[in-house]
Amino acid sequence: MTYDLIIIGTGPAGLTAAIYAARYKMKVLVIGEHPGGMVSEAHEIRNFPTHNKITGEEFTEKMNKQVKNLGIEIIQDSVISIKKIDSLFTLKTNLKEYPAKKIILAMGSEKRKLELKDENKFIGKGVSYCATCDAPFFREKIVGVVGGSNSALTAALLISKFADKVYIIYRQDNFFRAEKIWVEEIESHDKIKIIFNSNIAELKGDNVLEGVKLDNGRELKLDGLFIEIGSIPSVKLAEHLGIELDGNHIKTDNKQKTNVNGIFAAGDITNNPLKQIITACSEGAIAANSAHLELNSEKNSK
Repeated sequence: MTYDLIIIGTGPAGLTAAIYAARYKMKVLVIGEHPGGMVSEAHEIRNFPTHNKITGEEFTEKMNKQVKNLGIEIIQDSVISIKKIDSLFTLKTNLKEYPAKKIILAMGSEKRKLELKDENKFIGKGVSYCATCDAPFFREKIVGVVGGSNSALTAALLISKFADKVYIIYRQDNFFRAEKIWVEEIESHDKIKIIFNSNIAELKGDNVLEGVKLDNGRELKLDGLFIEIGSIPSVKLAEHLGIELDGNHIKTDNKQKTNVNGIFAAGDITNNPLKQIITACSEGAIAANSAHLELNSEKNSK
C-alpha cells in the first residue's frame, strides 16, 4: 500500500499531524523510536490548555490513545533512509520499506551531553538524562542536576521527592531561561542547593559515579548526576535529503514546507524559536493541512 502521508516522529508534533490527517481521510502511517518523544519524560506540564497539571507520561498516553482511536497505525521503529523517485518517497526502516506521497519530519531532539571523559561509562551507573525514568533510584541519596532551564529545574523538583539533597549546577549567575514559577519553587525548597557560575570539569568514580569536580576546583560527593543542558535537533535524515537548515534546525515556510517538494517539518526540529508542546502541536496541524491541500491540488491537476 502506498500511503498518502508518513509521519516520522511520535511526539506532540507528529501525533497532532496524525490526528489532523485522519480527519482529512488520508492514508497515514506514523513511525517513531520513542513513544511521546521527549515530552513523555516531563515530570509535570503546567502550561498546556485544558490541564492545570499533567505528567508527560499521562499526556503522551492520551495523545497515543486519540491517534489509535482514529484508526491510525503507529509503528515503533527507526527510519534509516528516505529515497525519492519521481514524486514518490520510499522510507526504509530497520524492519521494512514503506512508500509515501508526502512526508512530515517530526523527529524532535536528542538530549545534549556534557562530552566529558567517562560520561558514557557512567550512564546507568550514576549518570542519567531522564529524571522521570531514574529519580526513584536515588532515594535518600545526594544528587546533582546540571542546567538552568525549565527542564533542569523541574527535574530537580522531581528528584527532591526521593533524594536527601539535590544540587543544581549552572554555568550562569541566574536562571534567566527558566519560568519564574519554577525558579520560585526551587529557591524556597529546603532540599535543593544552587551552585551558580560553575561547570563540571570531571566525573569521579571507579565502577559507579562517586562525585564530580567543578571548574573552580571544588569537589562534590554525588550518588547521581542528571544532565539537563538542552537538546540537539535530529536532522540527519534531513541533511541526507538535501533539506535546507537554519543553523541546526530545518528551515520551513509558514506552511511547514521544506525546500524539498513533498516534505514538511514540524516541532522542535524546525527553526521556530519557541520550543513548546503547544507550538509543536500547531506546526503538526499546519503540516498535515498543507500536505492534504497539496495532494488535492495534484489530483485535480491530473
